[in-house]
Amino acid sequence: MTFDAAPRRTYSYLGPAGTFTEAALAQVPEARGQEWRSVRNVGEALADVIQGRSDAAMIAIENSVDGGVSTAQDALATVPGLRIVGEYLVPVEFVLVGRPGARLEDVSVIAAHPVAYAQCLQWLGRTLPAHAHIPAASNVASAMGLIDGSSDADAAIAPPGILEHHPLELLASAIGDNPDAVTRFVLVSRTVSPPPPTGADKTSLMVELPDDHPGALLEMLEQFATRGINLSLLASRPIGDALGRYRFVIDADGHIEDERMADALLGLRRFSPKVVFLGSYPRADRAVVRYPDRYSDDVFVEARDWLRGLLSGEPDES
Repeated sequence: MTFDAAPRRTYSYLGPAGTFTEAALAQVPEARGQEWRSVRNVGEALADVIQGRSDAAMIAIENSVDGGVSTAQDALATVPGLRIVGEYLVPVEFVLVGRPGARLEDVSVIAAHPVAYAQCLQWLGRTLPAHAHIPAASNVASAMGLIDGSSDADAAIAPPGILEHHPLELLASAIGDNPDAVTRFVLVSRTVSPPPPTGADKTSLMVELPDDHPGALLEMLEQFATRGINLSLLASRPIGDALGRYRFVIDADGHIEDERMADALLGLRRFSPKVVFLGSYPRADRAVVRYPDRYSDDVFVEARDWLRGLLSGEPDES
């Protein structure tokens, strides 16, 4: 008897090898031993998913130091047919690397992505106060320029993973100014049913306000507050069709199958001209969602049953 092998799956990620995005993809058990497709930007990664070249794509969505990744948030808001199916956290650590044989005391010009450079300024000021900076297109591109000779820099700021793939000299490690910095990544697939609730879940949404009037934002937030739902992320992004028009990026604690979350989504749908449901999925930290007893599923079910009883003519025994 023979058994058909499981179909091969393809995952897209922002490459090349050695990036933080690759480190996030390495946390996905289902991706191990599968094909990993290196791409150049978020748009290409999501296009791979939509057009069927990949089954899922790993993209950065938020950084604890710099906030939301606007290109990823805008893409998720405007590209239909996508669904977040998981989130992963990667500590943001940086190393200083040079060509083989390089020495830290000889470094005067450093290549670095502007965001990485800004996150290492204090260390650079103390250790190499007279250095010059050459901006690089990405954290890995800064180091690749040393290898292929296209960069005039003496050293580069890069992720630690770069050393696993390329022959570079480690000049200094842990050079980031914030040791607690972390980047949040999400795994995005074509639209699928959400995974079952685990009790430690998160729901991501994009919501547009119906119009610009006093209290509009408060009305949107009340859909969550009156149902005991905590928001772990609330950020605004311009819609782009006129000044003063914004959509809101929302991460809410809970799952769409939770009665309180489902009720909140119904309220949002009545309130907003456009609600984009991006997915309900397990939290990366696996922290169990806590809420007061008055917002439990049983309370919502009992209230709905009470209303049905009134409509059917049953006596009100409350």
